[in-house]
Amino acid sequence: MPKRRSLAVKVTGALGLALGLPLAGCAGTGNLDGARTAAGTGIPYASTYAAYPGVATALVGATIFDGNGGRIDDGVVLFEDGRIVATGERAMAIPDQYQRIDGTGKFVTPGIIDVHSHLGDYPSPSVDAHSDGNEATSPTTPEVWAEHSVWPQDPGFSRALANGGVTSLQILPGSANLMGGRSVTLKNVPSRTVQGMKFPGAPYGMKMACGENPKRVYGSRNTMPSTRMGNFAVNRQTWIDARAYADGDMKKRDLGKETLAGVLNGDILVHNHCYRADEMALVLDMAKEFGYRVTAFHHAVESYKIADLLRENDVCSAIWADWWGFKMESYDGIPENAALVHNGGACVIIHSDDANGIQRLNQEAAKAQAAGRRMGVEISDAEVVRWLTGNAAKALGVADQTGTLQSGKMADVVLWNANPLSVYARPEKVWIDGSLMYDATDPRRRPVSDFELGQPGEGDTK
Repeated sequence: MPKRRSLAVKVTGALGLALGLPLAGCAGTGNLDGARTAAGTGIPYASTYAAYPGVATALVGATIFDGNGGRIDDGVVLFEDGRIVATGERAMAIPDQYQRIDGTGKFVTPGIIDVHSHLGDYPSPSVDAHSDGNEATSPTTPEVWAEHSVWPQDPGFSRALANGGVTSLQILPGSANLMGGRSVTLKNVPSRTVQGMKFPGAPYGMKMACGENPKRVYGSRNTMPSTRMGNFAVNRQTWIDARAYADGDMKKRDLGKETLAGVLNGDILVHNHCYRADEMALVLDMAKEFGYRVTAFHHAVESYKIADLLRENDVCSAIWADWWGFKMESYDGIPENAALVHNGGACVIIHSDDANGIQRLNQEAAKAQAAGRRMGVEISDAEVVRWLTGNAAKALGVADQTGTLQSGKMADVVLWNANPLSVYARPEKVWIDGSLMYDATDPRRRPVSDFELGQPGEGDTK
């Protein structure tokens, strides 16, 4: 076990803030909001997030992809007090108090959003001792909340920020269960507590899973479900019981049924792990039977077969560019999936489900775009960026706050050194709520996890 350096050598991240020391990764005095309690809010485990400080900033001369399918060449983005002020042509007037950053030859996008991550609650390449994302003790565990497993010091967070420009992400429970529990949406900032990262005002999600995973896990224990028909039977009976609870049969408080009642009344969004097209169609029918809606199918390698159904039901497909064939239900995945779904008028999102993939979502989107182009489906760069920003924000229920560079929204912004759909592109600067959280040109703004303090080869930002 390597010896740790003295804290006097260097302290980073939330720990450095707590001790009142300079923060290598961020400007200003930092966010101690994670130390506050949620007492008096009436909401259990409420967000205590508050933005880090920032300065009024003008990005001038860059090519802008606004996250809503729009492109501005030689444009300007203004943000102040944590919010986008305006986006437009270079001729736009820039107030004197704005710090100007020359973006000539560079590109600007909204912050990247990953709708399917397990950072903080699953094993990662950096820390494999944490495996808290699957409460695989019952086929349905809607009572568990992913945030109660999230470890804020996971080094994957800072790597996603620096290498992938990820400013927000949804942490989901795993897929061993038909109903895996509540997800949580986070802002990708250093904090001592998960509540200090929790995206203010974001609705909860509820993770569901179809197909092979739950039937394999519970079938191997000789318990129901062990088949797909068993999956649906357990789901339907659980929804029947939840409907009775939601309609007033609340003699005893039940955490699981509270979550399911939240889904039924529209307050909690359903994110459904599902691969096969026929099974997704059945889930849409089940949602109609019980009066809830599916926000997004995740992984969804056969979405291209039912793009019309997804469009008609306003369901997003959160997918990989080209993962396929690692189990039978993923075998009919094709790299043209995203392009065909987009071409069919449905919502496409590129997600990671992986601690490494989250660092390269821009490249994954570019691969999916290229696969479409090879079959004759042309999709503009600006629309593809939307797969990582605006569409992702929509699926998380936060499109009114982030995901596009529209006036009044959170100033979650990435300045790229090249077209983000190029293999050579890297984030040069990343702002979250208008605060410069990463700067490739400034060693003091390259955040690392406190956990990596003293580890060989990590955190050396002299």
